[in-house]
Amino acid sequence: MTGHARLRVAIAGLGAIGRALAVRLAAGEVPSVELVAVSARHLDRAALFAATLPHSVKVLGIDALEPEADVVIECAPAAVLGEIIGPFLHARKQALVLSVGALLSRPDLIDLARQTGGSIVVPTGALIGLDAMLAAAEGTIHSVRMVTRKPPGGLVGAPYLVDNQISIGALTEPKRVFTGTAREAAKGFPANLNVAVALALAGVGPDKTVLEIWADPTVTRNTHTISVDADSARFTMTIENIPSENPKTGRIVAQSVTALLRKMSATLKVGT
Repeated sequence: MTGHARLRVAIAGLGAIGRALAVRLAAGEVPSVELVAVSARHLDRAALFAATLPHSVKVLGIDALEPEADVVIECAPAAVLGEIIGPFLHARKQALVLSVGALLSRPDLIDLARQTGGSIVVPTGALIGLDAMLAAAEGTIHSVRMVTRKPPGGLVGAPYLVDNQISIGALTEPKRVFTGTAREAAKGFPANLNVAVALALAGVGPDKTVLEIWADPTVTRNTHTISVDADSARFTMTIENIPSENPKTGRIVAQSVTALLRKMSATLKVGT
């Protein structure tokens, strides 16, 4: 983007994160970005929400977003990832993906971006230290371990818990409900652990990133502790994210996407 051109943005999905982003962008928090369209499963509800925004925004079906925008922000259920970002990749445009776990089962979308010249961008989201991980990956990373603790309400309904008949509804003390790889976590907790997949893609990959998940009634914030041992550095990071109105995700995710959009058009860019 050059000169005074504005980046036209569409948002696909109007859950807690999509709505928060729409409000921020429509309010002009990023002057170089214009929110031009939104889409959601229920277009009638999306239209009611769009009417509350400070400027007119088109409400469109997913398949009608690409001609309107330069960038799409995917904030929708993982099952529709391809429908949302595919047209943008075909048109050599950018797609900001929040359902990053879904990319593990859709490598064809990454191949499509490679073939067309489009690009898939994964925001930092609820994860700190992603820059350090990217830098460490330029050398040799020996191990990556992540321990996630969430209030039980933020994990209810996860397929892994349902399939293994793990009850967390009446916990009075922390309970470890999962140990495995980031790839396995992405399948078992698709609405919860996008952060782990982002970490894995930045580092040693989804099959070598080890994860523990705890349902913890003693915490009120989604907490992630990451330990990395590499030939260039050894570091441990902990972040406690305040949940959004959707307990499965944190407030900081929308702010992370806003910061990324700001950086895309910035003269001074700080960070890897």
